[in-house]
Amino acid sequence: MKTIVIGGGAAGCFAAVWAARQGQQVCLIEKNDRIGKKLRITGKGRCNVTNNCDRDTLLANIPRGGRFLYSAFAAWSPQDTMAFFEELGVPLKTERGNRVFPVSDQAAEIVETLRSELVRLHVEIVRGRADRLLTDAQGRCTGVHAGQHNYHADRVILAVGGATYPGTGSEGDGYAMARAAGHTVTDILPSLVPLETLERDCAEMMGVSLKNVTLTLKRDGKTVWQELGEMLFTHFGVSGPLVLSASAHLEKGGTYTLHIDLKPALTEEQLDKRILREIGDAPNKELPSMLRRLLPASMVMPMLGRCGLPARMKCNSLTKPQRQRIIRELKDFAFTVRGTRPMEEGIVTRGGVSLKEINAKTMESRIMPGLYFAGEILDCDAYTGGFNLQIAWSTAYLAGTAF
Repeated sequence: MKTIVIGGGAAGCFAAVWAARQGQQVCLIEKNDRIGKKLRITGKGRCNVTNNCDRDTLLANIPRGGRFLYSAFAAWSPQDTMAFFEELGVPLKTERGNRVFPVSDQAAEIVETLRSELVRLHVEIVRGRADRLLTDAQGRCTGVHAGQHNYHADRVILAVGGATYPGTGSEGDGYAMARAAGHTVTDILPSLVPLETLERDCAEMMGVSLKNVTLTLKRDGKTVWQELGEMLFTHFGVSGPLVLSASAHLEKGGTYTLHIDLKPALTEEQLDKRILREIGDAPNKELPSMLRRLLPASMVMPMLGRCGLPARMKCNSLTKPQRQRIIRELKDFAFTVRGTRPMEEGIVTRGGVSLKEINAKTMESRIMPGLYFAGEILDCDAYTGGFNLQIAWSTAYLAGTAF
């Protein structure tokens, strides 16, 4: 039996490995000059391979498509992923949040391990841009047209990724082929992406990195997500780990706001005592001097602006209502979300081939027999922490071994 895999990313390479391990003749078609181009830059070049968690935690970190992925995770778990790479000689380590990385902190090691396994299994790697699926008279997928050639096979696995990081080859090619096969492709949006804000004072604080703050995302005033961690201000709005996670919760419609608790370890009463103590220590100092004891320097003037307080005001002139206004801002430094940054800046793609049209136990198309899907092209995505790569490994394992 011959299998063609379209796409040499994480899902494509993994599907090719497992198809070959089942004794199939495998041809991997990749348009880039080398495989794993996007995989090499994941996790800031370190590659967050998976998350060392149980299935319930895994599913809880997948806001869209978790139920569909149940069979895939039952067949191939995060622990299976870890064992796979360690058996091939890649030592792994588990860090904060159960994130798993190679001990070398080199994503290239993961890519090279996959490449070596493909070579060992005699997988044929062909450079070319696949643009059209081939079918027989009964409507079964029998191959693919790539470059100037037709490549024939008993089955085809479409694993070309999504639409984020187009410079790595993820340009949304697979969506057109899926549509041509009769599949529904849902709206394509960026996820795990920085956010733009309406307020302009973010630009004044550009470059400021906040640690151990609590970020809350609200939709029309109702909390939809909250987490403690790190974030940063940019010229367009906000970014960083907390913001990327928050972006995964954005849906169409409604007004979204971000609320930063700059001092989550302190109550309002404790903050008031702290401010009074600072004033008592230096009553004749101006407000910016006192606030620099509480905030990064670049946040002081925006804070005063929000509180409506003059920069030259003396600390001992601060009234109780003015203190309370400062405290409210320290506990709820809020922004209105204008939108996400462009698709090119998203880490993963939200949306893709409708899961209703795919067999969850095999990843085979319910519309075109012989066509299988794996990875980011599917309409499912997860939060940060290695969960999206685990989706790729698990769906690729099913696609590679189902025949």
